This record gives sequence, structure tokens and C-alpha cells, in this order.
Amino acid sequence: MTTHSLSGRAEEMGREQRAWLERHSNAIAIYIALAVFVVFICFPFYYIVMSSITPRTDLFNIPPSYWPSSPTLENYRNMIDSVPFLTYLRNSLIFAVGSSLVSVIASAMAAYALARIKFPGSNVVYMLLVLSSALPQIAVLVPMFETFQSFNLINTHQGLIILMSSLMLPFSILILVSFIMQIPVEIEEAALIDGANIVQVLTRMMVPLLLPALSTMTVINFIISWNELLYPLVFAQRDVTKTLSVALVELSSDASTYTRPWDMLSALSVFMVIPVLFLVLIGQRMIIAGLSRGAVK
Repeated sequence: MTTHSLSGRAEEMGREQRAWLERHSNAIAIYIALAVFVVFICFPFYYIVMSSITPRTDLFNIPPSYWPSSPTLENYRNMIDSVPFLTYLRNSLIFAVGSSLVSVIASAMAAYALARIKFPGSNVVYMLLVLSSALPQIAVLVPMFETFQSFNLINTHQGLIILMSSLMLPFSILILVSFIMQIPVEIEEAALIDGANIVQVLTRMMVPLLLPALSTMTVINFIISWNELLYPLVFAQRDVTKTLSVALVELSSDASTYTRPWDMLSALSVFMVIPVLFLVLIGQRMIIAGLSRGAVK
């Protein structure tokens, strides 16, 4: 093969490569941006996991190490011995599961009433919900504490669930109202004409159609409740109702930046992140299944 033919072949290959890059430049840019985003999101969790198995004496090494030279589970044992971990874990599960279920059930009923029933003052109620969702928690903390104390709901699971559910209700109602309004009312009217009662319409038609929204709101409300700190810190003053988020405060109290037990804090943070990741993975399947079952045919 002559030099001229080789150079021609090289030029042709160069043109093909440039044409390929031009055709796929947008896709390449998207994948690069996605990879950077994934690294940016996952690195803090990776660092927390590494810190949880790194000996405390090695946490502040200069330069920092991103892989422990001698991994250990001593941090987890020390954390479990320092706080009543199993009690706090049970309380967190009761608090998060109860709050998410109560808030979603109550908000679904309220959202259906606002979306389907036209009553005097419905617009006012809707606007009050919008305004209440913007109200900061600290603004109503003192009157809420006095009210719950008068009903003997301080240091009780039911008090925390009621309190957290009331916090998440406005946002949940606003989201579910928009979903319900997207469902044609003619579907319900046709079912009523065919002889179905209102309970059958709600349970056999509306719930399957709203299952994606209900699943999503349950996952979101669980994550919000699981990570909540202010309400458990103020309204749960005994170990029988304290949550894992309160344990983070207890571990770091009376300590400066360098004397704070970052090893135990990292171990506890890993335990707090794992249920959320597990729920998100399970919730994705629930949402996809709900979409296929709730599709209008």
C-alpha cells in the first residue's frame, strides 16, 4: 500500500471520527455531566462510610486518606454502647412510618374533598393551606408545646405522629389535589351510573389511579419524618420516644469541633441513611407498578 493511499485512509478515518463526534456530542456531554453529578452526590456518603470504619486517631490525618489503612467496626460498637441505639431505632421507625401513613391517608381524603366537592369557602381553605406550608416550624413551636402538654401528648409516640403529620399535611394535600384534578370526573360519574356507590368508586377506581401519587408521597413523607430533628428534640425528652436524629445531637453535645466523636457520628449517620436508600429502591418499584395499574385505559 502506497504512502498516498495510507494518508487518504487516515484522512477518511479522521472525517468519520469527527462526524461520529458531531452526531453524538450531545449524548457525550449529557453522560459526562451525569457522571460528574453522580460523583458529586455519592462522594459525601462514601466519605461517611469510610469515616465510620476508620480508627478515630486516623480521621484527621494530613493529607487525608480516602481509604482506611486498618478498617475497624469499633466505631459502631462504641456508638451502640454510647446511646440506646435499638430503642432510638424503634422510635424512629414508629415515628416515620406512623407519620407518613397518617399524613398520606388524611391528605388523600382532604385533597379529594377539595378537588371534587365545591363548597362555600373552598378557595379560602386552599389558600390557607398554601400559606400554612410556608409557615416556619419555630414560629408555632411554643403554642404547639403548650397545647400538646395540656393533652398529655409530650413524650408519646402518638403525640409525635400527630405533630409531624400536621406539618406535612399542607404540602401533601397540595400535591394530591393536582393529581386528582388530572383524573376526569366522567370516570366516577360513569361508575355511579353503573350502580357503584361512593365507597366503591373511591376504593376500586380512585385509589388505583392515585397509587403512583400516594406511593410517592409516602416515600417523601417517610424521608422527611426520618430526618426530622426539631420536633423530636423538643417533644421527646425521654429515651422511650427519642429518635436517631436526637442521638446525633446527644453524641455531639459538650464537644468542640476536634473533640466531637466524628467516628461514632459517622457510624450513626450510616445507619440513618441505609433505611432511606432501601425505601427509595423499594419505592421506585411501587411507583412503576402503580403507574401500570393506575393507567386510564
